[in-house]
Amino acid sequence: MSYTVDGVELETDAEGYLLEPDYNEETVRVIAAAEGIELTPAHWQVVGYLRDEYREHGHTPNFRNMLKGMQEFMPDADSKSLYDLFPLGPAKQGAKVAGLPQPLGKGGY
Repeated sequence: MSYTVDGVELETDAEGYLLEPDYNEETVRVIAAAEGIELTPAHWQVVGYLRDEYREHGHTPNFRNMLKGMQEFMPDADSKSLYDLFPLGPAKQGAKVAGLPQPLGKGGY
């Protein structure tokens, strides 16, 4: 599987996560469309948060840490609202849509 963004083919793993991060906004649009997600400003806030975390720490946070971090600038963020945005899992599907590699497994953070 791969995604084509602006004429460039981006390599993915078997689950559709990019092998290398891509911070192009068009990448987010292409992956979100493939995931059946219509992007809203709230989606972009999550994408920005996950990208910042990846840049700073080299990986994205697990869901519990993501929820805590999101609440610092999105006070109404809770489990339900994040799952409404990313129904297959905010931490995993959110990272995929953000154009980031697959998150670490349980206990890896």
